Amino acid sequence: MIIVTRIGVTEDEVDQIRERIEAAGLRTHISRGETHTIIGCIGDEERLEHVPLLSLPGVEGVHPVMKPFKLAAREFSAGPSRIPMGQVEMGGETLVVIAGPCSVEGEDMLVETATAVGAAGARGLRGGAYKPRTSPYSFRGLGARGLELLARARELSGLPVVTEVMDTRQVDEVAGHADVLQVGARNMQNFALLTEVGRVHRPVLLKRGMSSTLKDFLLAAEYVMKQGNMNVILCERGIRTFETATRNTFDLSAIPVLKRETHLPVIADPSHAGGVRELVAPLSYAAVAAGADGLMVEVHPRPSEALSDGDQSLDFEGFRELMTRLRPFAEAAGRRVEESNPSAVA
Repeated sequence: MIIVTRIGVTEDEVDQIRERIEAAGLRTHISRGETHTIIGCIGDEERLEHVPLLSLPGVEGVHPVMKPFKLAAREFSAGPSRIPMGQVEMGGETLVVIAGPCSVEGEDMLVETATAVGAAGARGLRGGAYKPRTSPYSFRGLGARGLELLARARELSGLPVVTEVMDTRQVDEVAGHADVLQVGARNMQNFALLTEVGRVHRPVLLKRGMSSTLKDFLLAAEYVMKQGNMNVILCERGIRTFETATRNTFDLSAIPVLKRETHLPVIADPSHAGGVRELVAPLSYAAVAAGADGLMVEVHPRPSEALSDGDQSLDFEGFRELMTRLRPFAEAAGRRVEESNPSAVA
């Protein structure tokens, strides 16, 4: 259930509304817009059945949220959510691009990459310290050492770090080094992990499962948000279909549908969607035109030497070209692309 306040509601009135709801045993979430304030009621709504909410000072309307995902529903917020990430906000006017290698392979290559992508306009650094791999014989990351290297790269480049957490036992360790916790496609319905990352109140980048519906996707986000962590970023990275021409099938329609259904920021991962570097740019353009708030792109200084996902990784020149050609698409969608990261160290 959501309560919409009248224009000009006072803070005292908002506090009185919250106190009445919480006295009935529910939690509240406040979302302030330019004209109205939305008060979300979280819990057993039957407890409010006999509370005369419309008679409370400052209340304009009371509306049930009929969707199975309550907290993630667009109606639950007075406007699109903006998730703080370094010096920018995901979901704002800036198209936020997160870039970096699939896996952290060493300090020199990571710092080199962070510096290069930051200079080209990336506002976040991605890199896997712990890597889920289909084969147990593939490179699975540097683990704790990789987290230390990501923190070092952040210190030198000024870029906030996005890295994957795979297990509930890793959450506190990863949260101690990363700015954004990534939950990968394979773990989208790992409900214990979703609950745990919700507990630490660090922004969560949630990737869509390879065989998941958008309803499944939003309900996974709901698991995180139910713990009180409202800072969730949704990432469309392609789904598994019968098509074999690409690594995954990029569900472009998911972006505008999600933007319609939820207040959460939505980004796209064109690298995993296409699986080859030649497809990264066109899929990026399409995603931005469809309304994506950002992109997550794999970049490596020498893709032919990458220990994982080299075929879909851009080199530095390719990434610079992508950022340049993205600008007209971003402008057409009402966004801007940064020229460079002001904190980057040359």
